Amino acid sequence: MAKEKHLIVKKYLQEHSLVSSNVTSFNDFIEKRMQEIVNEVSESIENEEFQISFGKISVGRPQITEADGSTSQIMPYEARLRNLTYSAPVYLELSVKRNEQIDSETVEIGRIPVMVKSKICNLSGLPKEELVSNYEDPLDPGGYFIINGNERVMVMAEDLAENQPFIEKDKKDSLTLRLFSLRGTYRIPVTISESKEGLLNVSFSRFRDIPAIVLLKALGLTKESEISQYIGKNTDSVIVNLYEFVNLATKEDAMMYIAEKTNLQGTKKEILDRVKQRIDSFLFPHIGQKKEDRIKKAVSLCKFIKQFLLAKENPKLITYKDHYANKRVRLSGDLLSSLFRVNLTILLRDVQYSLQKALKRKKFSSLRVISKSTLFTHRMESAIATGSWVGERSGITQNMDKTNYLAIISQLQRVASMLPSDQENFAARTLNPTHYGRFCPVETPEGGEIGLRKNLAILSRISTRVDLNEESFISELEKEGLVRDGFEGIDVFYNGRFIGTIKNSRAFVETLREKRRTGKLPVELSVRNYEEGESVLISTEPGRVLRPVIIADNGISKLTDEHLVQIEQGNLNWEGLITKGIIEYIDAAEEENALVAIYKEELTPEHTHLEIDSMDLFGVITGLVPYGNHNQSSRLNRGSKTQKQALGIYAANYLCRVDTDVSILQYPQRP
Repeated sequence: MAKEKHLIVKKYLQEHSLVSSNVTSFNDFIEKRMQEIVNEVSESIENEEFQISFGKISVGRPQITEADGSTSQIMPYEARLRNLTYSAPVYLELSVKRNEQIDSETVEIGRIPVMVKSKICNLSGLPKEELVSNYEDPLDPGGYFIINGNERVMVMAEDLAENQPFIEKDKKDSLTLRLFSLRGTYRIPVTISESKEGLLNVSFSRFRDIPAIVLLKALGLTKESEISQYIGKNTDSVIVNLYEFVNLATKEDAMMYIAEKTNLQGTKKEILDRVKQRIDSFLFPHIGQKKEDRIKKAVSLCKFIKQFLLAKENPKLITYKDHYANKRVRLSGDLLSSLFRVNLTILLRDVQYSLQKALKRKKFSSLRVISKSTLFTHRMESAIATGSWVGERSGITQNMDKTNYLAIISQLQRVASMLPSDQENFAARTLNPTHYGRFCPVETPEGGEIGLRKNLAILSRISTRVDLNEESFISELEKEGLVRDGFEGIDVFYNGRFIGTIKNSRAFVETLREKRRTGKLPVELSVRNYEEGESVLISTEPGRVLRPVIIADNGISKLTDEHLVQIEQGNLNWEGLITKGIIEYIDAAEEENALVAIYKEELTPEHTHLEIDSMDLFGVITGLVPYGNHNQSSRLNRGSKTQKQALGIYAANYLCRVDTDVSILQYPQRP
């Protein structure tokens, strides 16, 4: 082995910020998610004597209102020095209709803290010289908030994936299939289990143990032949289940059965309406919540039953919870979305209350006065300032550790698990093979938090939301042989929803990967051919941890020596490597179909990919430990901890900031 040049990693680090995933997520929240949440809340408004509706929402640039009432744009350095909050105003179109007259106005509903170096930050896109003249360190990665002059970091949180079936054994050692269906803030668990008599039961929201066949009939699949075709496995279990409820012939019969089982009272029409409403709202809300979605839900339920029956025959299919394909990482945008949604609903209630008061008094002040809410601003700020979030979670944000530059970067790359640190949770703490190249195997605190707090590896990134029109995407897939809602063949799932079947799964998956490599499909899309589960899983969900690998074709790496020369001369960059189809990002699910060689010499025709660099399994900090490859792992663990405590110059602008907990080494030396 000659001395490695680490060319590609160096190139990557020149062009990429290490906190880009979090900043992208925040930008997406500002540009798209806020509007989506506003539309969602606006639809759910219950109108009484007046109609309230929300229109467009927009966020200004960070600014500050002085004591004399003048407003001016503010730079982060000023917010730090004057103990201000670096936040931007939020404007919302609000219209109120009463007695045929419509008041419509764009009002400022409050302020929202802004992430430094994001798109709406006043520093975004400034060249190095301008950053220096604004007293900023050009090497500062951004990705944090400034609240009352205090820098707060939002720690990424790890969570179980939603909209994805988990098959596991419960306490009584019997199989269950669980799925967290997520839509907006709703997170509704759906469970499929088998009773002692061999009947399949479904539980969700307030419905406990409803026979699956009854639920399918209530959803509109009334023919037994259709049900067994969609399940596609004619085991005794299916036949027993179908036979048991053969006398329920119509949707209404099935719904009345459900009503009897759950003790609903009222007239027949009331009962039916209530059952329909509950099924529409609480069964698989991620598939849809309208009347038209019922058949889709029924077909999806059949497919989940099929997965359950397959797992009953083949114990290998039991889900391994700590496999990283079953986990998602929540970024700043996801966390802020839940906070914003709750605060917007509170604001709406305030506005409704004020309007009712105004109506009673017959005094109608302007909308601007009614909606000007200091409460919205205060709640958003205090959540980030204290780290206590909606949903009883605390410790989401932390004070920035400014011992040195490495400590800053390490904290911005950190992923915390939601599991409590006082329990054993052995499996969750252990290093998992799917962490390779995604998380640093060494850098984790020792003690109670060990293995629960992880750091991203140097090249890994977290998928953010993708612009992909679902309808056109599915019709593209139909050209490749997908049969919508088909019966026979291999099931295809897109983001946890059943979309159709395919005859030849291998060719289908190959075509999709080829399209992604040539740029016709998003880089972050992942395709897994799950042969044991007789399905193909396509995913564009946010929060999957991706890692880059070089594509190998028939034992030959696509990265040639010519490419390396071009990279060294600066004629080829990282984006170029991806668009040329030399490097691709894969997530843990797709890596199940891959065989990755670490060194070029090891490539055989079986290998599908080649590691970019032998050091890319480490994080930024551990990768800097001298002679790490000649040392034991416990030394590396200490080394990465010690490097974050070394003194030097933590930020180039230390003379223009007032930090209380830092030290400067006046004569730093190169180690």
